Amino acid sequence: MRLLTHLLALLALSLFAAQPAAAQSILRDAETEAFLRDISAPLVEAAGLEPENVDVVLVNDPSINAFVAGGQVVYIHSGLIDAADTANEVQGVIAHELGHVTGGHVIRIGEGYQAASRISILSMLAGIGAALAGGGEAAMGIMAAGQQAAMNKFLSFSRTQEASADAAGAQYLSDAGITGKGSLAFFGKLLGEEFRRGIRQDDEAGFYRTHPLSGDRIAKLRETYVVDPAWDTPLNEDWEARFARVKAKLQGYTAKPEATFRDYPESDTSTPALLARAYAYHKEARIERALDAADTLIARSPTDPYFLELKGQVLLESGRADEAIVPLRQASDLTLSEPLIASMLGHALIATEDETHYEEAEQVLRAAVGRDRYNPFAWYQLGVVYAARGDMARARLASAEQQVMSRQYPLALRSAQAAEAQLPYGSPDWLRAQDIAMEARALMEQLCDMKRARCDGRRR
Repeated sequence: MRLLTHLLALLALSLFAAQPAAAQSILRDAETEAFLRDISAPLVEAAGLEPENVDVVLVNDPSINAFVAGGQVVYIHSGLIDAADTANEVQGVIAHELGHVTGGHVIRIGEGYQAASRISILSMLAGIGAALAGGGEAAMGIMAAGQQAAMNKFLSFSRTQEASADAAGAQYLSDAGITGKGSLAFFGKLLGEEFRRGIRQDDEAGFYRTHPLSGDRIAKLRETYVVDPAWDTPLNEDWEARFARVKAKLQGYTAKPEATFRDYPESDTSTPALLARAYAYHKEARIERALDAADTLIARSPTDPYFLELKGQVLLESGRADEAIVPLRQASDLTLSEPLIASMLGHALIATEDETHYEEAEQVLRAAVGRDRYNPFAWYQLGVVYAARGDMARARLASAEQQVMSRQYPLALRSAQAAEAQLPYGSPDWLRAQDIAMEARALMEQLCDMKRARCDGRRR
């Protein structure tokens, strides 16, 4: 039974990963999302998928990792961006994860679990038979061997999936005309990390791993990449410049300010350094220094929407909503109402507490959720402006949208029911309120089932 417990734990981990937002925060930034979308698009097309149907999501986690968890979504940890030196390295990771998507590996994990379970059950039956025949020690040996065989079966299945994703990722890079040098470089980083952590690289250690040995993966992929026509393709200069900005912003936002000032000292006047320091200054409430950095960036490129967004964000979060409106409105116009920027503009308009801004705020926020329904912040702000304008039915509906995405299912159910009772019968908003109520009920029942299963597992 100990083996079954281990296997169930592995399966539980895979199911937990399928709901990453439940335990880990998602980092959303307009510039970063546009960058990840652009560098992944040629790989997505090479994989035979539609770029508009595939999302690359950034998870706030310092570990060097990426994963898929069902559907066409690739999750990348912030620690991976921090560890990478080039956009090409990140593309190598995305290509590998797309190999998992096209291979249906998350769905097929159940096959590996079932095969391992069959071995374990058969060994238990054989052990019971030996025990009944009077061979107690033999019975223990048979069951222990069966447990080990079952675990090895499951781990072998996982390693096969990883090798398959490696091969698929290499093919997607090749078909997209993108060099595999970044992929090899990143695997080299992983190998170095394993050495630092004292992880053995011999065959015996590899037998107990969910992934193939990093050294073996590098050797096999090198054979594939060096003969590929795309091997000597130069890096995309635009992508690399954008990566430097994204990486700097990420550090400025997530790292301690002293670490940011160490890596991006005052003597560094490059665009990435100014971005990183602006966020670090903002975190330390050194608002004028943050605004000076933003203004320097805007002077260099007056129509860069992300520089304008930065200035607007610093002003808004410093309690200067009136001043934030102009740069945020410019940024929204330049990006054709990019949802994240538009929702920040809507927030600024509401934060002025000037009723003359409410109509514009409603228009801006409705446009934002129209293009990005999975934006709980925008839904919350839209609920605020509806309530301020006296439209309580739609305020409750907007609250229900925000609450179901924030996993506040009982609140979402109550808000949706209250909205449904007030909205015109049969209207699109009335139907949406019904949908949210049904979704909230189903998710509440799902959570109850999971809790019951955990309790049953502990009792066993």
